[in-house]
Amino acid sequence: MNLSPPDSVHSGTTNKPGRPSRAGKPQEAEPAPAPGVASITHLANKLAEYLTPAELKRVKEAYRFSDEMHLGQVRKSGEPYISHPIAVAEICADWKLDAQAIMAALLHDVIEDQDVKKEELIERFGPQVANLVDGLSKLEKIEFQSVVEAQAENFRKMLLAMASDVRVILIKLADRLHNMRTLGVMVPAKKRRIAGETMEVYVPIAHRLGLNDIYRELQDLSFSHLYPLRYKTLAKAIKAARGNRREVVKKILDAVKNTLATAGIQAEVYGREKTLFGIYKKMRNKHLSFSQVLDVYGFRVVVDSIPNCYVALGTLHGLYKPMPGKFKDYIAIRKINGYQSLHTSLIGPYGTPVEFQIRTQEMHRTAESGVAAHWLYKTGDQNMSDLQQRTHAWLQSLLDIQQQTGDSAEFLEHVKVDLFPDSVYVFTPKSKIIALPRGATPLDFAYSIHTGIGDHTVAVKINNEPALLRTELHNGDIVEIETDPNSRPSPTWLSFVRTGKARSAIRHYLRTINLNESVELGRELLAAALGQLGVSGEIPAGTIERLLAESSAKSMDELYADLGIGKRMPALVARHIVGLQGGDVDSMPAQPSHGGELDPVTIYGSEGVSVQLAPCCLPIPGDQIIGQLRRDQGLVVHTGDCSQAKRLRLKEPDRWIAVQWGGELNRRFDCRIRLLINNEKGILARVAAEIGESDANITYVGMDEDDEHMMTQLRFTIQVKDRVHLAHLIRNLRRVVGVNRVERERS
Repeated sequence: MNLSPPDSVHSGTTNKPGRPSRAGKPQEAEPAPAPGVASITHLANKLAEYLTPAELKRVKEAYRFSDEMHLGQVRKSGEPYISHPIAVAEICADWKLDAQAIMAALLHDVIEDQDVKKEELIERFGPQVANLVDGLSKLEKIEFQSVVEAQAENFRKMLLAMASDVRVILIKLADRLHNMRTLGVMVPAKKRRIAGETMEVYVPIAHRLGLNDIYRELQDLSFSHLYPLRYKTLAKAIKAARGNRREVVKKILDAVKNTLATAGIQAEVYGREKTLFGIYKKMRNKHLSFSQVLDVYGFRVVVDSIPNCYVALGTLHGLYKPMPGKFKDYIAIRKINGYQSLHTSLIGPYGTPVEFQIRTQEMHRTAESGVAAHWLYKTGDQNMSDLQQRTHAWLQSLLDIQQQTGDSAEFLEHVKVDLFPDSVYVFTPKSKIIALPRGATPLDFAYSIHTGIGDHTVAVKINNEPALLRTELHNGDIVEIETDPNSRPSPTWLSFVRTGKARSAIRHYLRTINLNESVELGRELLAAALGQLGVSGEIPAGTIERLLAESSAKSMDELYADLGIGKRMPALVARHIVGLQGGDVDSMPAQPSHGGELDPVTIYGSEGVSVQLAPCCLPIPGDQIIGQLRRDQGLVVHTGDCSQAKRLRLKEPDRWIAVQWGGELNRRFDCRIRLLINNEKGILARVAAEIGESDANITYVGMDEDDEHMMTQLRFTIQVKDRVHLAHLIRNLRRVVGVNRVERERS
């Protein structure tokens, strides 16, 4: 995750002079723009379509001020810097955002780049514009302990500003979109960093707000910079296929239009090409070649009413045969971002699968513009108000998480979970639909309704049957929560809740409302862990000072509270204390104070940020493992034979401890394997099919060709349960025709 302030296209290498003098009045006439560079004229013409003359005058004042502030500053491409704010404002004008938002778009970099004070913006343009600009500005003047902390805090600031005014994120998305459109001038490393940040943060936000146009374009632009060769190859294949399929597309369009007209349904029908990233994702997830992805084209049918959506669906099913299991009704159960349509896949001419989306005009506006449709179409329509309510509820949940969260990194961790696009839809006993992230549990459901219900949950019924609180929910489940006013959250809940709201609420309760008990529990846990290491008595003041200096805790009570709520592992903190006191855990007596052997720390793989599985060797259950204590009191787990671990252990031997796998590990673990195969047709498909048949997931595929030996080396990152599962998979792969060698890839 990289949320560093982009030395992106818009800030690039610039000729940044000192802040220009602003004595005297602003100039009345706009300076003539350089040839081919965006000017205020085109923007003003676009804004004149819906702003009043007085509002337009205020926008021009903001433009003049921004132009003056950025005087002499240029972009990486050599264009005057002012062309970027104008381009951002034009994107906002396409959404018909109000005058204050357009002014903020023009001024969005003056605080960050030119040291303009917020007070000056309030005086010139009013508090609302100043607040929008401030929400878009990074916290570059504050010193943070680490880059990660700075990135997380900048992100938190932006999201909280968005929670109080959604225009902040709309302007930020417009800013990011223009930067991505002009990213070509950057060096490859910066392209990848900015594109990765866009794919990880801004694409999910656009999707969550229903801004599908922006969502798709940002996805494709990020894909083109993250994987340029794959992007070019796929674009070339689609261009070739476009000509071959033109006749099929025309035939389907004509047949659909004629059939709907005969049925008396007025409809707009048009074909749409799926995005490059959408096709790539389908190929990757389903292990298909491009030639196997037949439904590159889809069709959209826009009708005048909801009843006619279903009539059109029946008409199309009469024209072409529907594919079983390929119908989804997002009108009756809309998506979490407000999206509504009927989706159906049919067998078209020549046996080609064809996807249709059927929707009304209002649904189409919402599907393309999402929450921005609030400004585009102020119709008072019930569907629109429902979308606004959903968006408001999500933004409000960000404020709830902020109030319950201790630090920026934790806040970012919670929010990223809620940005995950896949959702399950479950029902309350009164048939209200609740959307939750995939993998959510009844506790997530309880907290999504109200924090008080979550805190007092004691039992649950799913589809009228008693179930465990950790049960994973599925689409269509009816969930009934039983509460008890005397019940309260347990630290063990943190190991299986899925949503950021539930996790932050539980931690907040354990940290604050139950603070004294958490501190006492943490104190007892640490004392027990130290006792196991043969250490007793008070911790020396010097050790405490060094311990707090190497962690994010401000006091020992905060550290004890973190231990009590399960945010830190007592065994790790105890070993850290031993190391700070000059002891070597490996050289400690074999007979600790309780008379038994020194127990290893038990790892379950679900401890969160406090424990990480080393990416160099990717340990899985069944491997001999060893742990490295980090200075932030976290733990990195390596395999016992990892070469990198051996080198690190020579440098800092006192930071290594014994660890072991726990039982009942209910999750999958990443593992790398390498195959040497014959370079022949269909081999990749056979290998991928065998991996799927062996109940393993593929998360990455790489390929190295050896022309001299007519061999190909395949590298997979797969997800397995343990070493036994991996051994079973390797045996199966060795039996695949064309596979010469299979081995697990080590460090």
